[in-house]
Amino acid sequence: MGSETFADRLKLAMELRNMKQVDLIQAAADQGIRLGKSHVSQYVNGKTIPRADILKGLAKALQVDGEWLESGEAEEEGQIRENGISGGRKMREFKKSAKLDNVLYDVRGPVVEKAARMEEEGTHILKLNIGNPAPFGFRAPDEVIYDMRRQLTECEGYSPAKGLFSARKAIMQYAQLKHIPNVSMEDIYTGNGVSELINLSMSALLDDGDEILIPSPDYPLWTACATLAGGKVVHYICDEQSEWYPDMEDIKSKITDRTKAIVIINPNNPTGALYPREVLQQIVDIAREHQLIIFSDEIYDRLVMDGEEHISIASLAPDVFCVTYSGLSKSHMIAGFRVGWMILSGKKEAARDYIEGIKMLSNMRLCSNVPAQSVVQTALGGYQSVNNYIQPGGRVYEQRDFIYKTLIEIPGVTAVKPKAGFYIFPKLDEKRFRITDDEKFALDLLRDKKILVVHGGGFNWQKPDHFRIVYLPRIEILKEASEKLADFLSYYHQ
Repeated sequence: MGSETFADRLKLAMELRNMKQVDLIQAAADQGIRLGKSHVSQYVNGKTIPRADILKGLAKALQVDGEWLESGEAEEEGQIRENGISGGRKMREFKKSAKLDNVLYDVRGPVVEKAARMEEEGTHILKLNIGNPAPFGFRAPDEVIYDMRRQLTECEGYSPAKGLFSARKAIMQYAQLKHIPNVSMEDIYTGNGVSELINLSMSALLDDGDEILIPSPDYPLWTACATLAGGKVVHYICDEQSEWYPDMEDIKSKITDRTKAIVIINPNNPTGALYPREVLQQIVDIAREHQLIIFSDEIYDRLVMDGEEHISIASLAPDVFCVTYSGLSKSHMIAGFRVGWMILSGKKEAARDYIEGIKMLSNMRLCSNVPAQSVVQTALGGYQSVNNYIQPGGRVYEQRDFIYKTLIEIPGVTAVKPKAGFYIFPKLDEKRFRITDDEKFALDLLRDKKILVVHGGGFNWQKPDHFRIVYLPRIEILKEASEKLADFLSYYHQ
């Protein structure tokens, strides 16, 4: 009737609930049972059987009958069905595509799901995990809201697949201001945020096994989209000791005859790094030598502080095919409007067939959000209110300074001061805190102090010693969070 051994029944129950071992650990923790990875591994492999109280908690976490899990017996047929067994035959289940097996997006992953469950139980969570300006009191410019309202009745139908004329014209003129060469109206595509365009770009380019260079740490959507498209992501290292700049020797060592492209994120998320001209020129030289496409994510290009200048890498590469991404989500505090764009420039004749693929996928989704497109011209022209935030006295500037100074005063914490964006990527002393699992660190911080951050592994950073903080909250909230973090780290170790 049931599976032969406890391990068999445990694995069946996990399979039916679509749980991995880490999910079971988390589900057990929600029942008040602390299990380590080694415990669950031993249960699954049949090396040990849990004691009665743990078994009861596991049954509850898996939503199965305790008697069945322990002995394979159930009191009635209904309970057997509940456990996915009917007449000795396993119930059919529908699993996610195998294409998702190596895809992660922990910015909204398991730790966030735990936080959501805590909120449902009435716990207030301080969310320092996502760069969403609106919940922290940042408002869109009045002129943007006014113009969208005025144009709503003209935005009820589809636009051309690439976007409204007015939007693309404004983006083309913005590209001219950024000195991006060889750009016409036909080289510009609007999207439902940059995220949609990254997905579209990767899907149009990559065949199974094609390699693409992506930074580590990265914004994880890049790795996820490239992986989902069938590509093999090769992460190159950004060096914390050198202002988080890309390690050129590491990049060169990882190029093969299957490498098609290199991704840069500048200004960088999660580190806040801003790449100077000489660093960008070295990347251009590498791309030119190895005939690589350059994908440049520049969504934070209007959030640069300390008098620094953002340089579009495409402006240095008239003879290299480049795709440059930006949008209004961050600079105009309208993340929910979902308005982004990409600009094709450089040696387009080398990418004619790829561009046809981009056009095809762009046409298939019909168009991006038309009301959002309608305000691109307004947003990019005239007075830029974002400048008020990024100068001394402005919220983003002052909050950046505060969180940086506060973090580096905590024993065992170091950080590189961000030059742009909303994020800082502090480092924890591995020996001091005995850290081997950064996701566990984020979960423990959430449980103890009700603070939600994203662990470094969520950005494809291989060591368990980093996490990202969003410094969008006002200083009084950041002060509370930093005090709680300091207290947590005064006693924490794994």
